[in-house]
Amino acid sequence: MVPFPEEPAAARGTSEAQPPGPAPTGAAPLPGPRPSDGPEAVVEKVEVELAGPAGAEPPQPPEGGWGWLVMLAAMWCNGSVFGIQNACGVLFVSMLKTFGSTDDDKMVFKTAWVSSLSMGMIFFCCPIASVFTDTFGCQKTAVVGAAVGFIGLLSSSFVSSIEPLYLTYGIIFACGCSFAYQPSLVILGHYFKKRLGLVNGIVTAGSSIFTILLPFLLRVLTDTVGLFHTLRVLCIFMFVLFLASFTYRPLAPSAKDKEGGTKGGNNRFSLFSRRKFSPPKKFFNFALFKVTAYAVWAVGIPLALFGYFVPYVHLMKYVNERFQDGKNKEVVLMCIGITSGVGRLLFGRIADYMPGVKKVYLQVLSFFFIGLMSMMIPLCGVFGALIAVCLIMGLFDGCFISIMAPIAFELVGAQDVSQAIGFLLGFMSIPMTVGPPIAGLLRDKLGSYDVAFYLAGIPPLIGGAVLCFIPWIHTKKQREIGKTTGGEKMEKMLENQNSLLSSSPGIFKKESDSVI
Repeated sequence: MVPFPEEPAAARGTSEAQPPGPAPTGAAPLPGPRPSDGPEAVVEKVEVELAGPAGAEPPQPPEGGWGWLVMLAAMWCNGSVFGIQNACGVLFVSMLKTFGSTDDDKMVFKTAWVSSLSMGMIFFCCPIASVFTDTFGCQKTAVVGAAVGFIGLLSSSFVSSIEPLYLTYGIIFACGCSFAYQPSLVILGHYFKKRLGLVNGIVTAGSSIFTILLPFLLRVLTDTVGLFHTLRVLCIFMFVLFLASFTYRPLAPSAKDKEGGTKGGNNRFSLFSRRKFSPPKKFFNFALFKVTAYAVWAVGIPLALFGYFVPYVHLMKYVNERFQDGKNKEVVLMCIGITSGVGRLLFGRIADYMPGVKKVYLQVLSFFFIGLMSMMIPLCGVFGALIAVCLIMGLFDGCFISIMAPIAFELVGAQDVSQAIGFLLGFMSIPMTVGPPIAGLLRDKLGSYDVAFYLAGIPPLIGGAVLCFIPWIHTKKQREIGKTTGGEKMEKMLENQNSLLSSSPGIFKKESDSVI
């Protein structure tokens, strides 16, 4: 598919989205540029023609084509970013060995801040990344983000204590990952609509595949070459992500759009006119929160996530303390990764068959099981029971992740989905950052992880209960809008009819005489 040099409708207003088509019936044709017109006048007329009729529909997603390559690139993005984050338990243990001190009784608390700060910053920067995505496009934002992430991860391999990792790994690397990750969510909606749930499931399964493989790779690397060389090896993943981000090309205009456009127009000139006369963008579209269902969703999801990331950070340390004689303890993270991948594919496909915002009920179900499984971790007296708990937790973790973007599209529409997802991920950064250090502090004070895992299971249950109200709120709002719109249309129709009767009484009299 031929790349189009501007971002499609999903990330901008509809006035730019639709290339020119045939003029609607009854509309006066737009005058073309005349030789007597100056350059500015010509540019303005080209821009008017490019904009098309007011309220033009955005181009339909092609449901494939170049989109399959975009899907694979987004899959690598999810794998690189969240595979590394989800396998942080192995790096956590290696950091304790590398920087730990027998005199420091708060080392678990300090080390937990590295991983939690990194995960939190990924989500915290997403609102800013969404603005960059709207302004500069998915491709440029993702490419720059991957480059920054590479620099942050490489610089992390040259530190001599735990504190500099807060900056290099927790902030620079994480911010780069955020700017690379957020466009990968938005670009999929440009290429897919009917298959969006399935495609999101496939893309988010990338992190599951990496979560399965990376714990073993990282354990081998940390045991053989140490923490710092391991981080340098991980830089390869970020470099591949840098290259993959170039595939996030905006949609090309269809053949019909090209035929309906201004014939003989200068392509370079039209591009200039777009950039010069395009309407100003809102940097932060806070009007999204007037959509009540979205506002509730943006509160319920973060509320559920205060304990979500705790098992990913502390599970390996907990297993080492509880099952000291066991081998291949990384299998618990692998189990989460396997069933998370299955859950993303399975529930992503199920979401395609669930109408509208009823997809939210899948997230409610997932939070219920995630909270319940977190509470059951301390109750597992044998290693096999812990594996079973991790398998169930991973399955519903995949359910929660895979349907975030489809729900956002349902709540706010394609035009505002970039900032809608960005705001949500930004709110998620607070619980994702705070949860693991609190769990580490409880471990340092109480000498056990039991209370930490019990408390980690409560927020998902509360958040899931809040999400139950979203379908009801959304349906109620749609009915109100339908009634208002219907009434306005009827009033406008009657006004037009009365105006026509009063302005041309002779016409209707002649018509009635002819009928008689």
